[in-house]
This record gives sequence, structure tokens and C-alpha cells, in this order.
Amino acid sequence: MVASDDVRSHTAIHVLKGAVVYVLGRGAKWSASAYSQGLHGGLTVQFDRKPTNEEMQRIEGAANQKIREDISTEVHEVARDDAEARWGDDIYDLFPLPAELKVVKVFHLPDWNVNTCGKQHCARTGEVGGIKIEKWRYRANKQLLEMSFDVTG
Repeated sequence: MVASDDVRSHTAIHVLKGAVVYVLGRGAKWSASAYSQGLHGGLTVQFDRKPTNEEMQRIEGAANQKIREDISTEVHEVARDDAEARWGDDIYDLFPLPAELKVVKVFHLPDWNVNTCGKQHCARTGEVGGIKIEKWRYRANKQLLEMSFDVTG
């Protein structure tokens, strides 16, 4: 089954976030916002400095390398306590989940990205096609790195 454009671009968010943390380090692990529609998406992460152009190129390259690896994605539906015990706070972003939510869906790309997420995802990273960061900016006053991207291929 071929993934829809919306599913491809949503999965690309997870791949891109993994690349951001891979290049910039765990200090960039907190997402402030994410969106996708059609073949376009955006990701904003909290970070304490403006990345260099070279780092941004490395992020795009790392994301596309992970796509070329065509690895399987995983979605686990587990008790929230079990998810926290297994992955710690890595499953969360800056936007909290309701406290009454006791069972969570967790998207997991082993050794790359893990996040609570109830949306649909590609079964393999290769289905994404490719990621092109179209523009980015760093908002120093809020310590936010904002990226917009297109899914290619």
C-alpha cells in the first residue's frame, strides 16, 4: 500500500526530529510544535543557539540517510507508565498530554526518534521519499529553531 502524502509528511516530522537531535544533540529534543499537510510540514524545536548553515545541511542529510536506510517504523500502544519506564521523558514534547490519558500510542524509530503520537505513519522510512528543508530560522528571544520542509520523491 502506498502511503498518502499526509502520512508521508507526518512521518517525515519524526525522521527530521531524529536528525535534529542526531546533529545538534539532546539539547534539541523538545518539540514546541509540528504540523504537516500534503507534501509540506514544519517542525519547531527548543534550542539554546542558532545552528550554523553547515549543521542545517547535516540535519537534512542525516534525515535523508535515515530514509534511504528504509527501516521499519514501530507504533506501540502501551500503558503510559510502561512507556515512561521504557523511554523516559523522550516520549514527550513541550505540549503536554492530558493527565487522565493512561494508555498512549508511541511512535518509535529505533535509535532515532520516539514520541507519543496517535497519527498514522509510514511502515518504513523509505516510503517518505525524501526531505528538503525549504527554510529555517532561529528565534533567539524564544530559543526556537523553526524549520519548514517539503517531502520529495
